[in-house]
Amino acid sequence: MNVRTLLKTFSMPLALAGIWLFFIWKLDHDALLGDGHGGYGRLIFLSPRNLTQLIVQFSIIGTLALGMFMILLTGQIDLSAGSGVGLIGGITSVLIIQQHWSAPLAMLAAFAGGLALWSLMGTLIVKERIPSFIITLGGMLIFRGFFWMVIQNATIPVKGLSDNLFSLITTYYLPANAGFVLAGVVAGALALLQWRGRAARSAHGLPVPPAGRTWLRLALIVGAIFFMVDRFNRFNGLPATFLILSATAAGVYFLTRHTPFGRYLYAIGGNEEAAVLSGINVDRVLIGVYVLMGATVAVTGFMQTAYQGSSSTTVGDLMELDAIAACVIGGTALKGGRGTVWGVLFGTLIMTSLLNGMDLMAVEPEKRMIARGIVLVLAVWLDMRLSRP
Repeated sequence: MNVRTLLKTFSMPLALAGIWLFFIWKLDHDALLGDGHGGYGRLIFLSPRNLTQLIVQFSIIGTLALGMFMILLTGQIDLSAGSGVGLIGGITSVLIIQQHWSAPLAMLAAFAGGLALWSLMGTLIVKERIPSFIITLGGMLIFRGFFWMVIQNATIPVKGLSDNLFSLITTYYLPANAGFVLAGVVAGALALLQWRGRAARSAHGLPVPPAGRTWLRLALIVGAIFFMVDRFNRFNGLPATFLILSATAAGVYFLTRHTPFGRYLYAIGGNEEAAVLSGINVDRVLIGVYVLMGATVAVTGFMQTAYQGSSSTTVGDLMELDAIAACVIGGTALKGGRGTVWGVLFGTLIMTSLLNGMDLMAVEPEKRMIARGIVLVLAVWLDMRLSRP
């Protein structure tokens, strides 16, 4: 394995480790080494409370990034996602708080609205042959304007309503025992997938990675899962948002890896003309992937609004850029045809860790923007460098 391959394989884990070590050094250094008076201070970055907050943020951005991932696979883009997050959350808040709808009915109506809007954008893109950049840029402005009209430029609180399903999205936590049971189920599922994958490659005469390396990696992942569940349980337990992300990730993984629709996404992104000639209904697939994007935008809108505790004019700001950055950092090609769910989740964790650490350090907003931009540019540069022959 040459240096280029090693860098491509371990660049994301090394980047994540570097970010965590930096924030641990800046925030938890004294707590880990002692406060100079024979005692130990209080952990900040590694505290159960902060790790829980980090995983909630990770779940929200990750859910949107998974929808963006499917869009990028086809070589398209969606710049309206952040505004859509605000609009869907705003509609739901108004229906519940001002119109006195039940939370499930309001969420169902807003979800249907998201599907309809993204279906319309997808139809315009494929039927009128308008670039997705233009349609979704227009959607970004239109949705943001409608969002402000819906909430009337006011702040609509949704936090503290204990009987409200909408509010409970980010305030409910699994009990400790349930968290460990779920971790065990996930560990068993990962082991089964690894075993079936190796067996399938062997049956088809394909090269199989060394068993030691495969199972060592699995052991590290399972160990990390149980460690994180233990840390969550020291606060309130496993957050419901993480369950939503897990379900979304499992669905997107199955769709992109084990269905014809998923193979069509890669084929269209790799070479749309060849996909047409091979008999793929490209228009239908593209409209379908935008409908799926609308679903993830709606779910993210519910989570982000509930997490913020209110629907205000800032909900969803720049979230589409965070989602795109997470995908690119995770190895998804902007030109389409390349990317994985695992890469997107890893890229999201890197972005979320960076944002969370800067929040704890009270970094000025302008410096946060610069840091996010630098990380995105470096990720694209490294990906292009390592992809060259």
